Amino acid sequence: PRRPSSEPRLHCHLLRCPTARIGRPARPRHTRSPPPSLETRVMSSAMTALAAAPARFVGLRRAAPAPAVRLSARPSSRPAAGALQVRASLVAEPASLSVKGLDGSSKGEQSLSLKVVEDDKAKGLVHRYIVTVRQNARQGNASTKTRAEVRGGGRKPIKQKGTGNARQGSTRTPLKPGGGVVFGPRPKDWSIKMNQKERQLAMGTALQNAACDMVVIEGLEGAFNEVKTKSLVEAMSKVGVDVMKEYTILLTNGKNEQVYRSGRNVEKLCISDVANVNIYDLLRADKVVVEEPALAFIQEKYGA
Repeated sequence: PRRPSSEPRLHCHLLRCPTARIGRPARPRHTRSPPPSLETRVMSSAMTALAAAPARFVGLRRAAPAPAVRLSARPSSRPAAGALQVRASLVAEPASLSVKGLDGSSKGEQSLSLKVVEDDKAKGLVHRYIVTVRQNARQGNASTKTRAEVRGGGRKPIKQKGTGNARQGSTRTPLKPGGGVVFGPRPKDWSIKMNQKERQLAMGTALQNAACDMVVIEGLEGAFNEVKTKSLVEAMSKVGVDVMKEYTILLTNGKNEQVYRSGRNVEKLCISDVANVNIYDLLRADKVVVEEPALAFIQEKYGA
């Protein structure tokens, strides 16, 4: 019999489909989802551990949660930050120093025992201090002018076309003499920072290391009645220091004008206040001459 017109007409492909129903959509086929990857499972477990870890409270502020689980089991090749830091200092064994007068006579003995760094870290700390001192001494005022800063060059030297030459817009191009400089030096601040305790520890290590080349003399205050280089050179030779052949640093307690003026024209002699001694001059010297008041200042500042 003929179907009534109110019923929907089914197409032939719907008649052949066993799941086809009038007014109902076909059910989708159930597909099996792939298993999660290893990275997804590790991430899920890490997030679960992080959410379950109790948080620490400091006062009224919520602190950071407990450290999360490492996602990689591979050991890190970078050294720990604590391995490159100086945690503590040591007190060096006392070094015996003989005290001499300006005439070469013996005046007794003194001992030098300062705070130093461990043997495996001393070289690195002292080197870092030397780099800091040398780099902070740079003025950083080297400067050049670009083509925009050089005077002149406002007029176009030749017309754009018709000459057969290359087109030119200025006589101050970097390709011509008198033009600007490309990528030249500019004023720069080269200063770097180093902690005060590290600087003091490095200086104490350098002074203690120079104890084998150190000569202690009596105070120089009022020792020279006149400003004369010959008198200072003879006094140094009597205590066993040849300032004309050996690089020598003389450490005084404060600024001694007569001693400074007497030895400033000696090429291999450096006269410095013990409070402002340069570690570069100290390590460069073959002999270190220290007067007794300056040695007391060293013991007080760099000692235990």
